Amino acid sequence: MNILHEDFTLSNGLNIPQLGLGTWQIDDSDAERVVSFALKNGYRHIDTALAYGNEVGVGNAVRKSGLERESIFVTTKIPAEVKTYEEAKVSIQQSLQNLNVEYVDLLLIHAPKPWSEMFKLEITKTYHEENLQVWKAMEEAVSSGLVKTIGVSNFSILELQNITKNSNTKPTVNQVRFCIGDTKNELVAYCQQNGILVEGYSPNATGQLLQKAELQPIAAKYGVSVAQIAIRYVLQKNVLPLPKSVHEEFIVANSQIDFEITKDDMAILDLMVG
Repeated sequence: MNILHEDFTLSNGLNIPQLGLGTWQIDDSDAERVVSFALKNGYRHIDTALAYGNEVGVGNAVRKSGLERESIFVTTKIPAEVKTYEEAKVSIQQSLQNLNVEYVDLLLIHAPKPWSEMFKLEITKTYHEENLQVWKAMEEAVSSGLVKTIGVSNFSILELQNITKNSNTKPTVNQVRFCIGDTKNELVAYCQQNGILVEGYSPNATGQLLQKAELQPIAAKYGVSVAQIAIRYVLQKNVLPLPKSVHEEFIVANSQIDFEITKDDMAILDLMVG
């Protein structure tokens, strides 16, 4: 088994490679090199966003790869601050122009609220109606062939239900932070019970897991790195991992996760806190 050859199947029947390359915090000047290397080494799933500022570099790598466009799964995202139908339409066109591709495989709403309001403890505006406006523009992009499928990112159960109950299309994906110690069990269970694939960004907790001494003996048991244990753990939760690296040796290593963590070891990892 080679994880780079394995797919999940979305609720609409579209296949999506089980491992993706995350590109958050990769400068546009470096994105083409990083994505080109990943594609040459078997990756077929690239995750970017308009807000990352690197769509041009990602698109250059996709076009210059020599691979058939249909063999590469490209995800991008409408910025969290975009909350009107018209702005969403502009954002979609901007991403397509930046990437210089005829279509995007997966388009997500980057967050249910503007980032400035995402982590406030006090109750803030829900943005339910605004997200429905954005969703309408996304549905139209699917109908016109500009996008293959649509989903969301960082959405709660309530925010997901707003979309599913008030639109014609159910999100096929919810992309959230997911790693050992931060597994969002209730949200993930809801998504999986309702045919929504969960994608996990920051599977290594942006490097924090690499410093956890208690993960070292488990990694040693399997003859792999802590990062590889962390990515494999996400996959065994039926969540699609999106590890990010600019280092070529780590990009390769992150895809070398064709081993199985035992049930007992998974239970130990489940008890770890972030």
